[in-house]
Amino acid sequence: MSPSLPRLRIGSTEIIALPDGEGPFFSPRAEAFPGATPAQWAEADAYDPGAVDAEGRWLLRFRAFAIRDDHGVTLVDAGIGPADSPAAAWAPVPGVLPDSLAAAGIEPGDVDTVVLTHLHTDHVGWAVVTAAGGTGSGRRPYFPHAEYLLQRAEFDALDALNPQLRETLTDVLAATGQLRLLDGDTPLRTGRVVATPGHTPGHQSVLIADGREQALITGDLLVHALQLLHPQLAYAHETDAETAGLSRQRMLAHPAATTLHLATPHLSEPFVSA
Repeated sequence: MSPSLPRLRIGSTEIIALPDGEGPFFSPRAEAFPGATPAQWAEADAYDPGAVDAEGRWLLRFRAFAIRDDHGVTLVDAGIGPADSPAAAWAPVPGVLPDSLAAAGIEPGDVDTVVLTHLHTDHVGWAVVTAAGGTGSGRRPYFPHAEYLLQRAEFDALDALNPQLRETLTDVLAATGQLRLLDGDTPLRTGRVVATPGHTPGHQSVLIADGREQALITGDLLVHALQLLHPQLAYAHETDAETAGLSRQRMLAHPAATTLHLATPHLSEPFVSA
C-alpha cells in the first residue's frame, strides 16, 4: 500500500484521496465565475496557488475518495474514466483511478457502495466501462459488487443534464440491479449522504462525523477556492446558482468547537479545513 496517497482519519474511518488526472478547465476561469472581483481572485489564488497554471488557466485536479472502515469500502465519485469515457471530449483521459485504487490496496470487487455526487461526466467516468460481453452494448459496471447511489432528482433530470448517460450509465446499472435512487439525506454504513442541490438538481455530498470532527466529501459543491471564501458567488456551470450558494452556506456552517474537514475533487489539495 502506497503511503503517498493523502489520507484523513475521522475516528475509526479512513478517507483516502484517489487521483484520476489533472488538466486545464475548458474555458477561461473568468467566464466560470463572472461575478468575481480582482480582490476575490487574488484572495483565492493566495489560498490555492496551485489552481492557476503559468498561462493563467484554471488548473483542475480530478479525484475520487474512498471511505474505508472495518466493514468495507465506499467510493465517492468515479473520476474522468478511461480513454473512451463520456468525459473524453474535454477531460484529460485516460484517468489513473485504477492505479490509485491499487495503491490504496483496493480492488474493484472490494467496493460495496459507490456514491455518485452528480451526473457530470468527470464524476462518473469509471462507474461503467466498455468490456466484451458486458451488459448494454458491451458495457459493465467497473465495481461489480457495488450498489450505486444517486439522488432521484438527479436521475429525473438526466435528459436535461446529459441524455447520453442514460444508455452508457444508468440503463446499465439498472439492468444489473446495482442502481439505487435516494430521496434526500440517507444514512450510509459510515456517515450519511446529504442532499446539496444547486450545482445540479440532485447533487449530493457525503458527511462523516466522529465527536467534534467532521469530514464533508463535497463533490462539486466546491469546485474552486472562490466558493469556499465566498459561498454565494455564482458559478456559471450550476443549474441553480442561488440554491447552490445556499447549499454551500448550510454545509460550511459548523459550531466553533467542531473541526470541519473538506474533501474536494478539484482543489489543489484534497483535504482542507473550513
